[in-house]
Amino acid sequence: MKIDPLYILPNLFTGASIYIGILAVSYAFVGRFELACWLVLMSLIFDGLDGRIARLTGTTSKFGVEFDSLADVVAFGVAPAMILFFYGGFHYGKFGVVVAGLYVVFGAIRLARFNVTTNNNEPNVFIGLPIPAAAVFVVSWLLFEMELSKQYPQYSESIFLLPLMFVSLVVAILMVSNVRYPSFKKMSFEKFSFGKVIVLLMIALAILYLYPIYSITTLISLYVCFGPARATYYICIRHLSKDSKDSKE
Repeated sequence: MKIDPLYILPNLFTGASIYIGILAVSYAFVGRFELACWLVLMSLIFDGLDGRIARLTGTTSKFGVEFDSLADVVAFGVAPAMILFFYGGFHYGKFGVVVAGLYVVFGAIRLARFNVTTNNNEPNVFIGLPIPAAAVFVVSWLLFEMELSKQYPQYSESIFLLPLMFVSLVVAILMVSNVRYPSFKKMSFEKFSFGKVIVLLMIALAILYLYPIYSITTLISLYVCFGPARATYYICIRHLSKDSKDSKE
């Protein structure tokens, strides 16, 4: 059976994503946590490229979809969970194990649900927090903590880690929730002029270059908080409209 070399290309990027995720776990195990966190972010680039390359070359396949999901479990499920655990989660005993374990399990459930319901969902939204976003949230806050400890040697990481463990558990629950998050995959730029888009991108890249950790942490935190804030807003609107309708009756 003859294999088209083009089919190998997107899966090569998917395999690289898995390999980088394993590297991240390995470096976290030996205490090189900052490098491990950046490797997870690098894996995000490969994860974004494989699907786009497959669509551009017309080499999308059922195998590629399943392979990509398995890669996401490793790179964005196992890797950030183990980095968090090795960095300080083990200090909290069984609670640290539970947070790391649930993060991986809920991430796998999120991916399985996405694969099963992807044709029935709205094209511009995700049902539940995407696992790559959850991974970026965890590792960016860990990088933020490391940067804070460099600038302020008197700073105690114990003040920061326990809240992060609880927040990571909340993030894991958000992955299997029905909270909707915006999807930028099919975002149209037709309404924006080319010049404005370039200017905004240059400003964003300049800020990212000057303050990479703070920028990533701020953006991903806003994205994670957007889902619950949006859901709360619509619940409040629904209750207000119902109360006004009841009062008119």
